[in-house]
Parts: sequence; structure tokens; C-alpha cells
Amino acid sequence: MQPDQLTRAQTAHALQQFRHASPLVHCMTNDVVQTFTANVLLALGASPAMVIERDEAVQFSAIANALLINVGTLTHERAGAMRAAIESASRARKPWVLDPVAVGALTFRTEFCLQLLSLSPAAIRGNASEIMALAGMQGRGRGVDSTDAASAALPGAQQLARQTGAVVAVTGEVDYVTDGTRTLMVTGGDVLMTRVVGTGCALSAVVAACCALPGDRLVNVAAGCAFMAKAGTHALTRSHGPGSFEPALLDALYALNEEAL
Repeated sequence: MQPDQLTRAQTAHALQQFRHASPLVHCMTNDVVQTFTANVLLALGASPAMVIERDEAVQFSAIANALLINVGTLTHERAGAMRAAIESASRARKPWVLDPVAVGALTFRTEFCLQLLSLSPAAIRGNASEIMALAGMQGRGRGVDSTDAASAALPGAQQLARQTGAVVAVTGEVDYVTDGTRTLMVTGGDVLMTRVVGTGCALSAVVAACCALPGDRLVNVAAGCAFMAKAGTHALTRSHGPGSFEPALLDALYALNEEAL
């Protein structure tokens, strides 16, 4: 079955809900992207918090509206804190999202993320190679980069969604978002987004925020992908390279409205 295109009306409705709810997102993310991730959430109208220490993370994940688990700079100590935070969020019935950075390329993080799949993530957001690795398929990842097209990972994403019950987002030149039965496609963005560190990680935080919204989670996650893609397209017209693209992207996210969508 061919993917459906996410509509502007669906995206605009999700954005309206996002701005009204202003989700509080607990980001257990990697050290490289914390500031940028926080700024992306703030620009869109959400509230970020970076709580890493185990005891505090357990407490805070029950308070926040959603939890992001990003394994970019994973350590054994941090893995224990992440698992404890997930269990706390689950007890509080709060959604959590997995960003499996460089899974398939490195053993420790791959084994850890495969273990987390049994803990019922609300969504999983990764590039093609990462999603294929989680689904047990052979990808062509190169560290945090993917040399596979997003479309190549779609069968694996659909399988992974059915296996875990999560909404799975494969992002790349085109984004595919699936719940295992339905699939939505999001276009937009630009290759320049891959030249700024943290755009994918920040997108995962946006996805986590969208998982806290009411309504159809598949549509809400796809809308989160669309927020970043549309803002990226707009930022491209205001920038001259990676250095000017980052602030232009934040400005575009802040100004995002129905007309821009």
C-alpha cells in the first residue's frame, strides 16, 4: 500500500494543539545536542528539561508530559538512568520516545536499544540504517549517518511498528511515519539540515512532544516531522550555509503558522 501524504490541515491542527499544550519534554539526550534541542523545543512553544542523574530522572519522568531517550553519548551509568526513567514514565502513563543513534554500528548501544523495545515506546525516530538495524535488517550506516534511502527502511519500519506498538518515523530525504498498518509521508527540508549537528536529535524531541498531544498519534508524529521539514525549507531561503542556517531554522520554527505550512 502506498503511503498517504500528510495534509496541511492535519499539520496545522497538530501545531495548534502543540502551541496550546506546550508539552514539558524530559530529554535524556546526548551531550552534543542539548542546547540546540532545548532551543528547538522552545522555538516551537514546548518546554524542555535535561535531567540526567538517575534519582532525579526517575522523579522527573513521571512529572513531564513525555520522555526522550537518545543514546548518542551512551554510557553504562546513563543506560541505567534511562531504563529507570522509562519505567517511571510508564508507571505514570507518560509516553517515551527512542532515538537509536548509531544503532547497528556499535554493539553496546545496539544491544541496549534492542532491550528497550520490550518497554513499549510510544514512538521510535531514526534514520534508515538505524531503523533497519532495530528491525533486524542489514543497513549501510556509517556511524550516525545513513547511506540508505528512507524508502529502503519502510518495510522494516512497518515490521518494527507492529512488533513494538510504536509509531516509527524513518527520516531522510523523505520522511515515512508508520504504525505498521497506515503510513504517512512528509516531504520538505533540505540536505543542509544534515550539515548542522543535532537536527535529527532535536526532531526526536519534537516527536516526543507530539506524542503527548491528544488524538491520532500517527498524525501527530508525522506533523512533528512536518514542522521541522517546513521550517527547514523556509530557513534555506534565509541562510548562506550551516552557520546561518541554525539561527534561521530556530526563527522559522518560532514563526511557523498555518500560512507557512
